[in-house]
Amino acid sequence: MTVKAIIFDVDGTLADTEDAHRIAFNKTFAENNLDWNWDSELYDKLLKVTGGKERIKYFVADFLTGYDKPENFEDFVKHLHKVKTAHYTAMLADGHIPLRPGVKQLMDDARAAGILLAISTTTSPENVSALLEVGLGKDWQSYFASVGCGDIVPQKKPAPDIYNWVLNELKLAPQDCIALEDSNNGLRSSLAAGIRTYITVNHYTRNQDFTDAAAVFDDLSNLDAFYAAANLPLSKPAV
Repeated sequence: MTVKAIIFDVDGTLADTEDAHRIAFNKTFAENNLDWNWDSELYDKLLKVTGGKERIKYFVADFLTGYDKPENFEDFVKHLHKVKTAHYTAMLADGHIPLRPGVKQLMDDARAAGILLAISTTTSPENVSALLEVGLGKDWQSYFASVGCGDIVPQKKPAPDIYNWVLNELKLAPQDCIALEDSNNGLRSSLAAGIRTYITVNHYTRNQDFTDAAAVFDDLSNLDAFYAAANLPLSKPAV
């Protein structure tokens, strides 16, 4: 089956972003006089839930005891998330979060071969733009035939909604595409949409269950190995 499109997750897949998110959350909590601090061990548990606002709610519901929610809790969470996003995008703009090895080369090779590229993520449009403007340039949107992100669908990963939205935008069948993910939640989302999925693990996800993935890689530093596994005709001839 010829691959017509590659659909990318963002956080943890295109770049090692999770610690930057964690640091941005902690800065936000301190600025808002909250004695919350998410260390790496706790954040690993919080990553069970996708979406920043959803992660805050999960933390309050499952990890805080005796916390009295403010009456306007939904607005409070939205405010925290907005401030956190500003901290995170500032870190991106300063160049602290580069794309993972092989990612840009894969995109360039795929585009040269006429394979469409797309984004399927639960992170906010601001985060996606800030990361890819640094990694790909100000015209980063020209790389992608579809950019699905944030709250444009009712349910976030592991629900398949965001992948189904992107497939509709691309006007392609699931079997015409492959997905690149880094987490079990992402894998469940893409597989539920019927898309063959490849995993590049990171510090937070390397011990998760990827039984149903087509293949699992540490990263894309060996692109020829990935191209062979994914049956992509993109390998460079030997010289």
